[in-house]
Amino acid sequence: MRDYKKIRAYQYADDLCLWVYQASRQFPQGETYGLTSQMRRAAVSVAANIVEGAGRQTSKDYLHFLFMARGSLSELQYLISLSARLEYIQQAEHEKLAVQAEETAKILFGLINSVKAEVK
Repeated sequence: MRDYKKIRAYQYADDLCLWVYQASRQFPQGETYGLTSQMRRAAVSVAANIVEGAGRQTSKDYLHFLFMARGSLSELQYLISLSARLEYIQQAEHEKLAVQAEETAKILFGLINSVKAEVK
């Protein structure tokens, strides 16, 4: 079993999740069950899928969960952009989230490629 706490992709995703929760606190109350909820669920899903995959027996199973994390991260990147366009977050906050999401994506893609090599 892999120690998820040592996986860089998890560390970045976990930080991103915390930042999303902090940023979404200022969203309009009318978005509680809309964009706020969707954005938070996507952020949690990125980190949670990395963790769940790390606990799986085979590299093939691990890879499956990393792909799911990648999908959730893509969704989150769109939601971050949408939040900025709706002016729910300030430009500085948007840039912080967007940069963290991009860095998380780069690290996650590297991990995926590494695990793909193990599977082959």
